[in-house]
Amino acid sequence: MELPRRYWRYLDWPLILSVAALILIGLIIIYSASYSQLTQAGLSPFYYVTRQLLGLALGVAAVAVIISIDYRAWKRWTRLIYISSIGMLTLLLVAGTTVFGSQRWFRLGPLSIQPSELAKLALVLTLSRHLEMRENIEGWNLWRAFALTGVPAALIMLQPDLGTSAIFVGLAFAMLFFAGADLRKLGLCAAGLAVAAFTAIYVSWKGWLYIIKPYQLSRLLVFLDPYADRNNAGWNIIQSIIAIGSGGLTGKGILSGTQNQLHFLPANHTDFVFSVIAEEFGFVGSAVVLILYAVMIWRGLRIAMLAKDTYGMLLAGGCVSIFFFHLIINVGMTVGMMPITGLPLPFITAGGSTLLTSLMAIGVILNVGLRRQKIMF
Repeated sequence: MELPRRYWRYLDWPLILSVAALILIGLIIIYSASYSQLTQAGLSPFYYVTRQLLGLALGVAAVAVIISIDYRAWKRWTRLIYISSIGMLTLLLVAGTTVFGSQRWFRLGPLSIQPSELAKLALVLTLSRHLEMRENIEGWNLWRAFALTGVPAALIMLQPDLGTSAIFVGLAFAMLFFAGADLRKLGLCAAGLAVAAFTAIYVSWKGWLYIIKPYQLSRLLVFLDPYADRNNAGWNIIQSIIAIGSGGLTGKGILSGTQNQLHFLPANHTDFVFSVIAEEFGFVGSAVVLILYAVMIWRGLRIAMLAKDTYGMLLAGGCVSIFFFHLIINVGMTVGMMPITGLPLPFITAGGSTLLTSLMAIGVILNVGLRRQKIMF
């Protein structure tokens, strides 16, 4: 379906350019972060870059399809999309590929598909449809929103993936806020969840009942004092902080980060990619990346506020919330302000599936922006 020409004047170029810049930076950092380990293994130093480019090509194609369809047409498919995402998460527990003790991926040729990433978009669509027609977000409407969120979040916890399930909870609160839910009731719900979380941690720590797996509990406890177990659970965060601090003002340069190239920094092209940025490009490079994210989030929120209906506002706001939570948690864990969760940094972390779904979320935001005004002929 071809868009009328008058729509294109609403295309948000600052958003597009900020995302393009982040993807370009990501390709450079992925190359540098993985160069040493790939060459030592006798593989091409462009191995992960090539996979990232494949995800980029699929993502751009997905964006083209997404913006060509009026977002209001998605309402009729919401239930099917939600049920399909639940089905994929359930199937993953049975037939998924296990990596480092977690079943999070389906292997499809050169790509690894992570259903939890697609489930985030499915939840945004579902909650947008549920909340758009509710004048008062309270009682059953409030609890139904949490129930819709709880099902995929629980399935993701079983993988296990505590960090991604936390994103789902944060996403629910963000979308309820955008929908106009009572802040006091949201605060009470947040307090209740916090009490439940601390209870689960305490019970698991005491060994009475392992609600949280031992390695997850270790990550949470080492967050308080990494040096209490510096050679095991605390190693990752200590090396990350060293890498960030050693970058100084302008960094050591590409392929010159010692923590990165000498393999002291683990998961340097995935979980701790921001640490590589800080080490090789310094404070200046890190600030540029954070500014680009700020521009992307600002433009996304602007589109949400200018949306012509509540449904469009919730769609755009929900997608922006995904990026915001990923940014805060990923960067926070690299500097020791958040527990290590394994959440990717959007557009920069290596992973075709993550890049694909991130671009799909950008496509949703652009779709809402393109149709924020009624076209008069």
